[in-house]
Amino acid sequence: MSINIDNEYNNYFIGDKEVRDLLTREGERKLEGLYNQDIDLKNLEKRIEANKFVEDAEVYRGLDGNVHVQVKQTRPIARIIRTDQQDVYIDAEGNILPLSDRYTARVIPITKSALIKSSDKGFFQDSIGTSYLSLLQFIENDQFWKAQIAQMHIDGKGKVSFLPQVGEHTIEFGKPVRVEQKFKKLMIFYKEVLPVMGWEKYKRVNIEYEDQIICE
Repeated sequence: MSINIDNEYNNYFIGDKEVRDLLTREGERKLEGLYNQDIDLKNLEKRIEANKFVEDAEVYRGLDGNVHVQVKQTRPIARIIRTDQQDVYIDAEGNILPLSDRYTARVIPITKSALIKSSDKGFFQDSIGTSYLSLLQFIENDQFWKAQIAQMHIDGKGKVSFLPQVGEHTIEFGKPVRVEQKFKKLMIFYKEVLPVMGWEKYKRVNIEYEDQIICE
């Protein structure tokens, strides 16, 4: 078998050994030595894709007679912090992923008020939760904000706040609407206000409302 695992996002949730174990049911069903007609490629793909850390898999026969395996890993974009049970990841599509003993992803941690619907049972895929997922996707796809946002919190009213990597201020974002416009305002604050007033000047920066930035 020839195994290739896509690692575009530097994830290490699954390796060659784990893929081989999935293909052979941990060695119980060896593939080497079988005739081609005795190998169900689609079934092998389903075995691999059953793993939570696999987004997509392709298994095919090569001209060299080998079975070739292409694996695309899932991409976590946040980690949900839970006080009553183990934390979980959320991927770019809003699916919930377990933690891994093999690798810890460096993603934004999320805390939330107990008044908010459980965020690990389809929350990020329902009509309300998709707006929070879109906010996380925006941060994930922007190099500056991905590096600057250290933590996200959802309060009992559904409003979002952030703690930054640099600076002592809390960013009060409000509901996850007008996302791009709000981050543009925040960038103006970083570029035009903080260099003059100093990074330690403000403890609270509110960008919730249109056409204004409130700093205290």
